[in-house]
Amino acid sequence: MRIVFADCSVDYSGRLDAHLPRAVRLLMLKADGSVLVHSDGGSYKPLNWMSPPAKLEVKEPDESVAPEALEIWDVTAQKSDDLLRITIFEVHAEYEHDLGIDPGLTKDGVEAHLQELLARDPGAVIPGLKLVRREYPTPIGPVDLMCRNADGEPVIIEVKRVGGIDGVEQLTRYFEMLSRDSLLSGLKGVFAAQVIKPQARVLAEDRGFACVTLDYDALRGIEDPQGTLF
Repeated sequence: MRIVFADCSVDYSGRLDAHLPRAVRLLMLKADGSVLVHSDGGSYKPLNWMSPPAKLEVKEPDESVAPEALEIWDVTAQKSDDLLRITIFEVHAEYEHDLGIDPGLTKDGVEAHLQELLARDPGAVIPGLKLVRREYPTPIGPVDLMCRNADGEPVIIEVKRVGGIDGVEQLTRYFEMLSRDSLLSGLKGVFAAQVIKPQARVLAEDRGFACVTLDYDALRGIEDPQGTLF
């Protein structure tokens, strides 16, 4: 990753045109080709950016247009005509460091504990479920829980703290992959979370998945879970 603190102006052209006047900003260039422009406010969100795949080309400035500029960065998208142009006037500091391969995000304690609690008692999701395996492997990653229902049919469960559309898409990918296995005929999917967003519920049910809202305290035995899981 390369980060540059520079006095610069920024222009974006494409589906949406935008301009940032000259100011000192943080420019972040990632190994995946993305370029992000940050200010000292606005929390984590960049002021402007170009998503990968993208190409960076450094050009000499046109003195008649930007006489004080040191160089021009043209960041072009490979899948569209979008252009992010950064005009550099002064570089205050620059650093570059190889971050290596990121191991990925670890599930938060609540989500991991939910999975553990349901592995002990999958019947809390749907009565009659019996656990086959936790973190059931697939070629694209492990499914949280593989179970069998009272009729012996395979059931996969994706567990989230907050269930959004991304979680439904994740369950869908697992479901489509495992459905190819003849030993898992009649496979069913369940999307389980403490909170399921309305759009996610609509998408999950449209794809034939059951949605179950989980009560974390009830699963831990803090209160009577009767009538609170569904």
